[in-house]
Amino acid sequence: MSRPQPPSKQRPWLVADIGGTNARFGLVEEPGTRPERVRRLEGAEHADLAAAATAYLEQVGATAEPGAACVAVAGPVGGDRVRLTNSHWDFSAAATRGRLGLDHLEVVNDFAALALSLPRLGGADLVSLGGPDTVPEGPMAVLGPGTGLGVAGLVPAEGAGWVPVPGEGGHVDVPAVDEREWEIVRLLRARQGAVTAECLLCGPGLGRLHGALAEVRGVAAPERTAAEICAEATEDRLCAEALDVFCCLLGGFAGNAALSLGATGGVFLGGGILPRIIPVVRSSGFRRRFEDKHRMNDYLHGIATMLIVAQDPALLGAAARLDQRLETVQGDVHEPAQQ
Repeated sequence: MSRPQPPSKQRPWLVADIGGTNARFGLVEEPGTRPERVRRLEGAEHADLAAAATAYLEQVGATAEPGAACVAVAGPVGGDRVRLTNSHWDFSAAATRGRLGLDHLEVVNDFAALALSLPRLGGADLVSLGGPDTVPEGPMAVLGPGTGLGVAGLVPAEGAGWVPVPGEGGHVDVPAVDEREWEIVRLLRARQGAVTAECLLCGPGLGRLHGALAEVRGVAAPERTAAEICAEATEDRLCAEALDVFCCLLGGFAGNAALSLGATGGVFLGGGILPRIIPVVRSSGFRRRFEDKHRMNDYLHGIATMLIVAQDPALLGAAARLDQRLETVQGDVHEPAQQ
């Protein structure tokens, strides 16, 4: 399979961000530009990537067939078979490339794509959650609670620009440190076995945390979705406390990621939950727990925590990945073969 050719109106690039719930698509018609004609589709309404991509192209009235595509997916990536962690989609990259008539298709982890977007984000795309300014040349970490909990790093490599470091860090143990958090974890562990960070630090996890906290407090409370908890926190004490626990745990988790990756360039948070509750995050124990790592307090005090508020940043990262491939070809530098 050939390398990607520069995008054009006659042969644009297709970029996609496929999560557990939503599938977002966009088109790039010039190298280095942001994706345009972005649309969101419900993943459950389509059988697989090729079907959803075809529906998107029809929806936006695209008259030119894409020549290359980069697709960010919520799950581990390796080999031809792609299985999403929180979705029924299971597809072959090679077969999808053939069905869509693409010359080049690359599938990457969604948080690897989000990491690649970081150098392209401007001031209006970010909101500070505490700490100093970012250090553009330092390693960065990105994480975010959405349908699941994603984590990735971005490191500078001499002669190769930025290199994403994807992982499955959302499945580490939950970072509980006080009696209230231990009680929640003990209750959930007795009910379901192991309790990972993702069990609590995601959309469904916030609802799970709210229900467990109600049991710990000995109060009756109806089940709440993440959206309902965020919306009712100003009037409902249990919702407010659930969000406080959520933010504290997230701060501890973010601090762990910063230490693990040496993220002196900053820790960036994405996902769909946090932009709804920016004042809550800022007034919570998030930043205190981020820094509270014993002998490493001063180290973490010097690392910025930023919230990504840009629209569809993973699409920007997917386009950045194809730009990297294009630059590699033009620079005649060897790269491993892609799907």
